[in-house]
Amino acid sequence: MAKQKPNQLNQNTPTPKSRWVTIIITLLILTFFAYLFAGITSLFSYTDEPAFGNVALIKIHGIITTQEDGFSLDDQATSDEIIKLIKKAEENPEVKAILFEINSPGGSAVASKEIADEIARVSTNQNKTTIAVIREIGTSGAYWIASSTDLIIASPLSITGSIGVISSYLEFNKLFDKYGINYRRLVAGKYKDIASPFRNLTEEEQKILQTQLDSVHDYFIKEIAKNRNMSVDDVKKVADGLFYLGEEAQKLGLVDLLGDKETAKELLKESLALEDIKIVEYKKPKGFIDALFESFSKQSFSVGEGIGSSLVNSENKKSLIST
Repeated sequence: MAKQKPNQLNQNTPTPKSRWVTIIITLLILTFFAYLFAGITSLFSYTDEPAFGNVALIKIHGIITTQEDGFSLDDQATSDEIIKLIKKAEENPEVKAILFEINSPGGSAVASKEIADEIARVSTNQNKTTIAVIREIGTSGAYWIASSTDLIIASPLSITGSIGVISSYLEFNKLFDKYGINYRRLVAGKYKDIASPFRNLTEEEQKILQTQLDSVHDYFIKEIAKNRNMSVDDVKKVADGLFYLGEEAQKLGLVDLLGDKETAKELLKESLALEDIKIVEYKKPKGFIDALFESFSKQSFSVGEGIGSSLVNSENKKSLIST
């Protein structure tokens, strides 16, 4: 029997580097299937039918939009989904009030108006009490939504107000000049390329855009005045885009009470003459991708939390305070 040569033996023996590559790939595959299994399990264990409760909780978190960005991991509040949840709570005879938990900097003017109009309709026509509780932030479009409820509650440190409209554009023409790039303008319609980043806005175009923004701002002000039973002139005094902390906002008439969800519960218990308040969250039905991302996020957080805890424990003589 012929003996293997030394170089043939070396070729058949895995190197330490190849062993590590194999281990890492195996772990990645196992992790993927673990997340996949967790997502499927979460999906089948989830029901979009809310449990029994006499107060519906609807969260308005993140940027307010008309439709969801499917690839975003950030919180989003889409008008279509929020309105569906409001209608579902409206149709439930057991629900006596709807509590809106707001933690949003605002977003689309159209989406904000759609949600605000739906809240006002339910509050007026269905005899259901609506309360907004502003957490960390409820500004601009989010405040517009809050203003349509029967009552606004905010923490003394909540950021609210910011009644204004913003638009922006970029100009690349100087950068193009630097690199010898020319912009050839071919349009059918004088203002078709208004706000194009490839050329400067003319003075006339700036006035046109500013007029449009002012129109939206005026509409915003009138809606706040109507919703809050304030005069247009009083709203204009605080409609310069500035934000206010909850305590100051209360003094200005933008917020009714200082407190939190517990404050809302006690208020509802008394005003609706209920023996007990049971809050049940109404939320968007969870799809497979949502379940998978949620599982991935939770697992990733757990890993990060474990690493962080180890680091903190190793520095247990130090005191870390955050606000």
